Amino acid sequence: MSSKKILIVGGTGYLGQHLVQEFKAIQDTLSLAFTYHTNPPPERLLHALPFHLLKEIHLQCGLGFLTTDLSLSNTMLCNVNKQPDVVVNCAALSVPRACEVDPAAAMAINVPSVLVKWLSSFKNGCTLLIHLSTDQVYEGTKSFYKEADEALPVNVYGRSKVAAEQFISANYSNFAILRSSIIYGPQTVSPVPKLLPVQWMDSVLAKGDAMDFFHDEFRCPVYVKDLVTIVWTLTNRWISEREPMQLLLNVGGPDRVSRVQMAEAVAHIRGYNLSLIKSVSSSTVNRGVKSPADISMDITRLIQTLNISPTAFKDGVKLTLEAESVSTS
Repeated sequence: MSSKKILIVGGTGYLGQHLVQEFKAIQDTLSLAFTYHTNPPPERLLHALPFHLLKEIHLQCGLGFLTTDLSLSNTMLCNVNKQPDVVVNCAALSVPRACEVDPAAAMAINVPSVLVKWLSSFKNGCTLLIHLSTDQVYEGTKSFYKEADEALPVNVYGRSKVAAEQFISANYSNFAILRSSIIYGPQTVSPVPKLLPVQWMDSVLAKGDAMDFFHDEFRCPVYVKDLVTIVWTLTNRWISEREPMQLLLNVGGPDRVSRVQMAEAVAHIRGYNLSLIKSVSSSTVNRGVKSPADISMDITRLIQTLNISPTAFKDGVKLTLEAESVSTS
């Protein structure tokens, strides 16, 4: 059987690195490639994940994807020189405040028109596109949103992701759109610059200083290794069955939690004093962008469609902190 070709767009980000690292365990049956954007990947990552890379990718203008004849062999690395079987799009401008400052860039980067155009240059529908969206497509005025609920985002980031979902649905025939909540878990092989939620809370509480946490914003954080499993399950289903799909899935953990509850979970596991956690309203802080209050999600469709049981938040926090302890020992 010929080697199946997987391309991870945004492979040097947090989720991207976890995907590449987990997928490389089965590299004898996969031709795996990933892209980068801002800077060439650091040596530590290249040594840990020994794959050739695409040249720098610019989702806004298409550099790295498109050539005059749209030839895959001119744009992809040597070990993926034909149409990919699966493309996982993790790339995004995902900082809500940055999207608010530059809405044009948010739309250009987050709506994958260049990627879809590139995929459309091959045999239609023979590549599965797995696209990462967000829970911030929801308005945040109730609990446990379902996929069928209307998407009414309150900020530019959410609107750009809704536009992405609509563009993919209208212009491509074989896709799975994953509306992901906050992703948490162990640090990556090459540490990402952004603050990871559990690690940040751990570092703050470890100092013994009181810190404010919001009590009135709710999410369903998803453990990163569960998200990797979801992506792999979709990948394997397409490779095995070759049945085109048009899936929209809420992807979160089973628990609806506030920032206060997230911090309390860290404190309980580490043995920190709970009095360090000060409960405040999100309205007391001006973050330069409107944030939805409750975008917890109903994940029934995810569980039933993929037969997956996501990790409870407290268990995921414990696994995350154990991994951090091992990496620093």
